[in-house]
Amino acid sequence: MQPNKLAAITLACLLAGCAGKRSSREPEPPTLKSLAGRQIDVQADPVAAVPEEKAIAAYRKFLEVAPNAPQRNEAMRRLGDLEMDTADNKLASGDGTSNPDYKAAISRYQDYLKAFPNDPGNDRVYYQIARAQEQSGELENALKTLDTLVGQYPKTPFLEEAQFRRGEMLFSLREYNKAEKAYATVLAGNPQGNFHERALYMQGWSLFKQSQVEEALKSFFGVLDLKVANRAGGAEIDSLEGLTRADRELVEDTFRVTSLSLASLNGAESIPSYVTSDERKSYEFRVYQQLGELYIKQERTKDAADAFGAFAKRQPLHAQAPQLQARVIDIYQNAGFATLAIDAKKDYVSRYGGEGEFRKANPEGWEAAQPLVKTHMAELARHHHALAQKSKASADYQEAVRWYRAYLGAFPNDPDAAQNNFLLAELLREDNRFPEAAVEYEKTAYQYPTHARSADAGYSALLSYAAQEKRLQGAEAQALQRTAVDSALRFAKSFPADTRTPTVLTNTAEKLFALRDERAELVAEQVLALQPVAPATQRRVAWTVVAHSAFESSRFDRAEKAYLEVLALTPEKEAGRNELVERVAASVYKQGEQARAAGKLRDAVGHFNRVAVVAPQSAVRANAQYDAAAALIALKDWDLAASTLEDFRTRFPKHPLQAEVGGKLAVAYMEKGQWSRAAGEFERLAASSADVKVARAALWQAAELHEKGGARSLAAKTYERYLKQYPDPLETNLEARWRLAQMAKKDGDAKREMALMNDIYRADAAGGNARTNRTRYLGAMASLALVEPTYEAYKKIQLVEPLAKSLKLKKAKMDEVLKAYSAAANSGVADAATAATYHIAAIYEDFGKALLSSQRPKKLSKLELEQYNLMLEEQADPFNEKSTELHEINAKRTADGIYDEWVKKSFVALKALRPVRYGKTEKSEAIVDAIR
Repeated sequence: MQPNKLAAITLACLLAGCAGKRSSREPEPPTLKSLAGRQIDVQADPVAAVPEEKAIAAYRKFLEVAPNAPQRNEAMRRLGDLEMDTADNKLASGDGTSNPDYKAAISRYQDYLKAFPNDPGNDRVYYQIARAQEQSGELENALKTLDTLVGQYPKTPFLEEAQFRRGEMLFSLREYNKAEKAYATVLAGNPQGNFHERALYMQGWSLFKQSQVEEALKSFFGVLDLKVANRAGGAEIDSLEGLTRADRELVEDTFRVTSLSLASLNGAESIPSYVTSDERKSYEFRVYQQLGELYIKQERTKDAADAFGAFAKRQPLHAQAPQLQARVIDIYQNAGFATLAIDAKKDYVSRYGGEGEFRKANPEGWEAAQPLVKTHMAELARHHHALAQKSKASADYQEAVRWYRAYLGAFPNDPDAAQNNFLLAELLREDNRFPEAAVEYEKTAYQYPTHARSADAGYSALLSYAAQEKRLQGAEAQALQRTAVDSALRFAKSFPADTRTPTVLTNTAEKLFALRDERAELVAEQVLALQPVAPATQRRVAWTVVAHSAFESSRFDRAEKAYLEVLALTPEKEAGRNELVERVAASVYKQGEQARAAGKLRDAVGHFNRVAVVAPQSAVRANAQYDAAAALIALKDWDLAASTLEDFRTRFPKHPLQAEVGGKLAVAYMEKGQWSRAAGEFERLAASSADVKVARAALWQAAELHEKGGARSLAAKTYERYLKQYPDPLETNLEARWRLAQMAKKDGDAKREMALMNDIYRADAAGGNARTNRTRYLGAMASLALVEPTYEAYKKIQLVEPLAKSLKLKKAKMDEVLKAYSAAANSGVADAATAATYHIAAIYEDFGKALLSSQRPKKLSKLELEQYNLMLEEQADPFNEKSTELHEINAKRTADGIYDEWVKKSFVALKALRPVRYGKTEKSEAIVDAIR
């Protein structure tokens, strides 16, 4: 085969392999002409890929051997492309072992243009030349080539890229105005073109370099519209998911230059005028954020903070607003602007904490902001806490309290909530707000899971209550004490192993006792049951509470034991020890009283006597001994009662109860039959008692006891002393005289007896309103007694001759006696009336008998004597009738229930006087029955 023919076939194959996909036409007849445009499908097995070096060599050979071949233009173009590809591949390899050389390709393309200056595809050749020149660093030549391309081929498909590359080169050559126009040409084309975004970006830079910042920003925002609009999905400001690395770099640089542009204007104030659509609002926060970051790099702290804060103010409900506001805080803190940082934190918390509009608008953003809200609340609270501790100013305290409460309200279940609640309580206590402090301490101690400060908080609550108590009085103080007690009991229950628990329980027991709360003893017993054992001083207090509580609830046996425990824990020389001894004695004494009230008198005596054993020097011992004697008296143990009282009199001579000892001893002596000793006690009582009534009664009793004991002389003296000391009332006066009269009668002293009877009679007669039934009785009986001497005188007169003389004398005496008895009979005293009636009747009877037994005249004849006797009988009968009549009057008194000795005597007399009527047994029995 001829060489040029072989070269043609080889070229055809290469052209088919290199440009096979550029045509879709059906194959033509296999001529050299048709081979140039024919698509050849080369199978992998029979035809191997041709290396670029071999292809280049083949094209070169073909051009050498076939200078006039119709495929020459295509061969030259393809040879340029292969040489261009070889240089590109070397450049792309980047291994540093080979230097890409675009000169061959440039030369080949230029030769092609010279050979085929009017070829319609030369726009592509110019494009490739410009690209090769650009890669070789020949920017000016490349720019000229591109100028030719766009000038000669305004409709070339490479126009967009060519103009973009022109812009790039012009920009590199600082021909910013021309570059901006080149980019504008690209932007005027297809918006979906490959170079549209980059052209827009570079247009902005071109304008920026020309200081046309506002115009530049339009381009930059255009780029951002394309790349980041509506990509802000969430609260993270760095989230640009879905962008390629190249796009991310483009975006980042666009934000950087945008920030530079804004900074050259009015900074954040310039942003709103460019945010003119919803798309731009979607990434508006990034603009503020990038501007702020630029300011930070430029160390423009205030501008950076203002930039971040500006967005938060402009879009307070935006999901990313908290993150930008947080940057404000970071900036101020890092720059050391503490006050501004604090203000920024307050602003942050007020905007993004709580249940405000932000949470409703952006739940996700709100949730993301809460960690910082919590942190800033805690920091604000501690900041103002520190200020308050330093300044002691109320405003600082209030501000700190506000932030602590805000924190706890927003994050009640946070792990740090308990610690911050404790700090709130501490703050309130430092500010002397003790009621509030106590509440917060208790909340810290008991409303959180157990933590390191639980016990401290519980104890501090008690200290707060104690501080409050100092400010209160009366009912308010008591109410607070009860609240404090409840808190203390809660502390002890919650922290039984705490070293302060014994002290807390001890103090609580004391308070409960002071409040008269029945729980006092139970709490005291808790102290006593503590393990390890509470200190002696605390056990002493606890036993004291137990003792006092038992004593006040009348459990005196328990009180005694408890007081003995207190005594065992009390030093011998301590001031209050004597009082404790008295308490022990009182407990024993009270047991005696209880036994006595229960009727267990013997047990009562045992307890009363035990007082002298357990507390011999106690003040209550004397009372106990006295009460023991009283109980013995009730038991009728007269011997022991008397000896106990006698010992009491000797042992306690000045005791107030001495005034009562005599009376009780007198009772004992009387029960023992020792009348004189009993009388002596009553005399002692009469002499010592300040109570006139008691003294009078005692003296009377003494006189009676003397009389009863047969000591009439002592009795008489005592009655006389009584009359001298107590002349009134009339009744006892006459009674005393009556008894003196009786004793005088027994002594045979009739003169004294009659004198006393006369005194009695006269005193009663003159008694007036002071008279009583008894005085009337004694007066009447005295009158009867006063008649006796006259009656005896009457009885002594005998009727003898001369009868007229003796009869007259006896009759006169009888009248005198009758008159006296009549006065007694009419006294109104039944006993005196019956006695007087009987005596009158007896006198009448006696007078009648005296007549009948009178001496007869001498020298009377028998007849005269008989007549004389008849006459005497006739004279005596009226007296006998009168006697009978009077006895019957006495007898009839039985109908009134009177049946004394004189009535009985009248009945006896009537039997003799009227035997027929009154001598019948049946009759008398009937009368007696009637009386009964």
